[in-house]
Amino acid sequence: MRWGMVINLSKCVRCHGCVAACRVEHFLPAKITWPRLIAWEQATEQGVEVTTYPVRCNQCKEAPCVEVCPSGATSKRPDGIVQVDQNKCVGCRYCVIACPYQNRTFLSKNKDTGYFPGHPKTAFEKKGQKLYPHQVGTTEKCNFCMERIDAGLAKGLKPGIDRAATPACVNTCQARAMTFGDMDDPQSAVSLLIKGKKGFQLHTEYGTDPSVYYIDPGVAGAASNQAPENDTTGYHIRHLSTMDERAKQIFDVGKIKVGK
Repeated sequence: MRWGMVINLSKCVRCHGCVAACRVEHFLPAKITWPRLIAWEQATEQGVEVTTYPVRCNQCKEAPCVEVCPSGATSKRPDGIVQVDQNKCVGCRYCVIACPYQNRTFLSKNKDTGYFPGHPKTAFEKKGQKLYPHQVGTTEKCNFCMERIDAGLAKGLKPGIDRAATPACVNTCQARAMTFGDMDDPQSAVSLLIKGKKGFQLHTEYGTDPSVYYIDPGVAGAASNQAPENDTTGYHIRHLSTMDERAKQIFDVGKIKVGK
């Protein structure tokens, strides 16, 4: 079993419903956002073309963040979900540097100022402190709503089919741009989409094997599941989620030595 997500770029309407759903589901601090929407504008003969990329932790099969974590706070579950144990996190931020997709956030004091600084915490924030506490000085990221998945499976529900066992962002997407399911099941909706629509992953050159795939009926990926090299989609992806050269050097060394 390996949970995965397929995102149809042609369906996303940039409503930010997935971002809002995640914030409510996980009681995120005001300045923390797990999923993000990156809009890319490009001039065309007809005007301006906008392509939106919803991005989040890719739950990589070969996760660099797991390799570099010195405390074991970041680990990969048998179902492929990469999780963070905030009680073990020492705040070194090696994982933030190692992530080629820049989808991890360090929760510092200036990011935990509250929704209305200088005023009492809202009922939402107070409830979140009890139900889903966030620890300052640790890193955070998307976890595919693993609590929903686990609770749903315990009730005999099927993630990706039953809403109560499916990530909040997928449930909320009004355009039905996101599909969730078991990538190890060749007959699951995600597997059929990846195969039938030539799904592609971001930054395959890092060898991380992400569990988040993208499809674009207008510019389909190659059979190898890599984004096309010389067309619009490939052009966007090369500018989408990159680490600078210094960070890449640290990652290349760290993935071998750090945490070993």
